[in-house]
Amino acid sequence: MHIPDGYLSPQTYIAGYVIGVPLFFYGIKKLKSVLDEQTLPFIATLTALSFLVMMINIPIPGGTSGHAIGAAVLSILFNPWVAFVCISLVLLIQALIFGDGGITTWAITSLGLGFISSFSSYYIYKLLKNTNKNFALFISGWVSIVLASIFIAVVLGIQPIIAHDDKGNPLFFPFDLKITVPAIVGAHILYFGIIEGIYTLLIVKFVEKVKSQVGIDVFNKQV
Repeated sequence: MHIPDGYLSPQTYIAGYVIGVPLFFYGIKKLKSVLDEQTLPFIATLTALSFLVMMINIPIPGGTSGHAIGAAVLSILFNPWVAFVCISLVLLIQALIFGDGGITTWAITSLGLGFISSFSSYYIYKLLKNTNKNFALFISGWVSIVLASIFIAVVLGIQPIIAHDDKGNPLFFPFDLKITVPAIVGAHILYFGIIEGIYTLLIVKFVEKVKSQVGIDVFNKQV
């Protein structure tokens, strides 16, 4: 779901920066409020893990690819602002150093994979955690990546409508919603959502086990 440069019209990616950058800097303030000598190693390790899983791109039918994100783990263990900033930084590094995603599209990608996935997973988990915790962890991960994929699919799919020449030929991304939604969202509902759900369940349970063994309480900071 890393959108390359040249896929989005200026109307889209400029709007993404106008919305995304203020949210990012507000998120940095929230991140600073929870950083200390105990939280920093956990946040850094989980962010590095997100970096790793997002570098593993698996091709899917429809000419695109998918991967896990890891936003739900950071969001549930800390808070969604922390997760949003961490995932956004990962996306920026991947775009700058590895060419995985574009610079012009960074804000839009961050809003999808960072903001939407982080806040949706956080509130889904809060809603369901008193029913069955394992189920809540899995569903929060599944929902986070599916909603992110819907956002990315819609942004790409409306490009032919937003930017086209006098003859109606797309100037940027050429495929409409009839193609982007099934190709991107379908795969994330059926495959990558399950991977993200299992990843969220396993990592959160593991970190909580470590937390109980070392006897520290650095998690679940207020939004």
